[in-house]
Amino acid sequence: MKVTALKLQSRNKNRVNVELDGKFAFSLTRLEAARLRLGQELTEADIARLQEADQRERVHERALRLLAIRPRSEAEVRENLRRHKVTEALIEAEVSRLHETGLLNDEAFAQLWVENRATFRPRSRRALQAELKRKGISPELTRAALAGADDEASAYRLAAQRAQRLRGLPRPEFRRKLVAYLGRRGFDYEIVQPIVERVWTEMNTTED
Repeated sequence: MKVTALKLQSRNKNRVNVELDGKFAFSLTRLEAARLRLGQELTEADIARLQEADQRERVHERALRLLAIRPRSEAEVRENLRRHKVTEALIEAEVSRLHETGLLNDEAFAQLWVENRATFRPRSRRALQAELKRKGISPELTRAALAGADDEASAYRLAAQRAQRLRGLPRPEFRRKLVAYLGRRGFDYEIVQPIVERVWTEMNTTED
């Protein structure tokens, strides 16, 4: 079979329609299509290899789009590809490719997750451990990521931020709402109780 036309798709500029002997045969990514030339003879085996390579590139593009939104764990990438009916063989190949290029790294992901939580949405060690488990992070990497986590410091920072919204409430209501707020974020009552009293004292001392 002879390549008689290579036409860029109008709706997807990253794909090229390949015509063989004057008829549409299949489409390829621009990268794969660039390897072809008009008049080139293709065997059935050649076509199979091209389509396999195209499948790999399409899976890679899907993974890259997913990672562009935010960093992902290996388990998240695998789960997403499975939902889109990607075969296990292609998933394994893509995961290996992402590891080799450094785009997939559970150790770095776990560290970044904990750092972002500490900066923007503090959580207790217990809550962070549960979150990382849901992301498919191994216990060993979770322990390493949480090695420097400080529940008291995180709870205080969160309490001080939240207290601004509770300013002006009577002490019992202030205490009840702040204790509940910290509790929902996984902090133990033994840590929460003295921190709430500290924040109340600091806030009212400042106002005085």
